[in-house]
Amino acid sequence: MGGFNLQELMSQAKKQYEVLQKKMQETVVESSSGGGSVTVKMDGRKQVLNIKIDPETLKDGDLEMLQDLITAAVNGAGQKVDEAMQSTMGGMLGGMGVGL
Repeated sequence: MGGFNLQELMSQAKKQYEVLQKKMQETVVESSSGGGSVTVKMDGRKQVLNIKIDPETLKDGDLEMLQDLITAAVNGAGQKVDEAMQSTMGGMLGGMGVGL
């Protein structure tokens, strides 16, 4: 009968977790809205690293529009992080013989 080594499985899971944490720190995505009026950079931990606002966007003085553009860019970056992490997790779990 094949043996099930829980300690080995836990060790492998810990290594994969450490790889995932490193990947989350290294992953940087960028999303923009309003045709590039607002651009957001975010890391794999969903920490906003940078927000750039085109000065032309401010000339109209439309605060509500600017708020909407920032919201859209942040949400878009969050979705890109989710997709990148899902891809990473799928590859890692596949390597462990676990299907999603």
